[in-house]
Amino acid sequence: MFRNTTAICLHLVGPLRGKKSGASLTRCLHQTLTMAKRLQARRLDGIDHNPWVEFVQLASEEADVVNLGQGFPDFSPPEFAVEAFQHAVSGDFMLNQYTKAFGYPPLTKILASFFGKLLGQEIDPLKNVLVTVGAYGALFTAFQALVDEGDEVIIIEPFFDCYEPMTLMAGGRPVFVSLKPSPTQKGEPDSSSNWQLDPTELASKFTSRTKAFILNTPNNPLGKVFSKEELELVASLCQQHDVVCISDEVYQWMVFDGFQHISIASLPGMWEHTLTIGSAGKTFSVTGWKVGWVLGPDSLMKHLRTVHQNSIYHCATQGQAAVAQSFEREQLHFGRPSSYFVQLPQYIQRCRDHMIQSLQSMGFRPVIPQGSYFLITDISDFKNKMPDLPGAADEPYDRRFVKWMIKNKGLVAIPMSIFFSLPHQKFFDHYIRFCFVKDESTLRAMDQKLQKWKAELTP
Repeated sequence: MFRNTTAICLHLVGPLRGKKSGASLTRCLHQTLTMAKRLQARRLDGIDHNPWVEFVQLASEEADVVNLGQGFPDFSPPEFAVEAFQHAVSGDFMLNQYTKAFGYPPLTKILASFFGKLLGQEIDPLKNVLVTVGAYGALFTAFQALVDEGDEVIIIEPFFDCYEPMTLMAGGRPVFVSLKPSPTQKGEPDSSSNWQLDPTELASKFTSRTKAFILNTPNNPLGKVFSKEELELVASLCQQHDVVCISDEVYQWMVFDGFQHISIASLPGMWEHTLTIGSAGKTFSVTGWKVGWVLGPDSLMKHLRTVHQNSIYHCATQGQAAVAQSFEREQLHFGRPSSYFVQLPQYIQRCRDHMIQSLQSMGFRPVIPQGSYFLITDISDFKNKMPDLPGAADEPYDRRFVKWMIKNKGLVAIPMSIFFSLPHQKFFDHYIRFCFVKDESTLRAMDQKLQKWKAELTP
């Protein structure tokens, strides 16, 4: 940059030599140097495009669409959570003020108590818990605190799309390892449990430069719930190579069909190697509250606190108070039929089953998820019948299909390829993702769109 600036200056100064040009020359040099400065930080290179912005914008441009793309419930949160928030806003006036930087004390205390039992740890509310602006904030803080220039971060594909840019912003290098589907019998529905890591390939990704391993269970977008055997393999490799596992467990209560969520931090030797991330938004169906948390050993957490105190410093007090009260209620009902953590997955599983049947009737081939808000569905049959949809020549098919479906069929989904690294996108562009955590009225509106679509295909 400076070599080019010097050349420009010499070119401009030449004609002014020998003239009374002091003020003009100074002004010229200042303007040239200002124009030559790089405005944006290099850590933003290559991460400016966000597919969510693109597809949300597309959906908003159409008058009559059913949004099954974004992952948020369009039904009311539980009454006890709404009442807790109302009480936080209208009750103690001091909740309008700052609280402790690392978390509202009643919230850090109940998180320590609640998750301490689940993880088999004595969790210190002051040293082992950090409250953040949503799980997104927890992830960002973890990457900034632990990933350094040149560090490698192993990411399982398909992955929640923020993991890659957060790695790059911290100066790290993403290293990808793919879940691959096992063959199914003809006519047998696929399941997220059939998508597995190859143990040899996984082990090959660990090197002396590996700093962190990103785990997301249940997985977004696939809905895979990692088994104990799969987690034990990851745990063994993390301990062998002294790697930190950043475990994104925001969907831990949304598990179906008798499958069980296991926190990797609960496995022998893994508490000291793991940051466990959770979300009140997913836990209590209040995604707009933006309250998240990180749990982990003080040896890791102290570095996250350093980032937090020099960036966010403090999260909204009233939201934290409402989440604390909601957890206190759940602790009393935990494991009983009255527990929201029992009722929510039962309701969501019915929504999932409704969507699966509706999509199958239209010719889609859903991959049945074990957990989370989402399912993916195979669109290979549509790709064979409609291979030449509008779009750029190098644009993955699933992105062209989703744009076509939004515009022509009024249904919003998310293309699967955005959840893969660039070299692997072409291998998975025959899937799209739907969110089934929706009100019954939304699912009925989906049915109407699908029935109309099906009628258009009938001779």
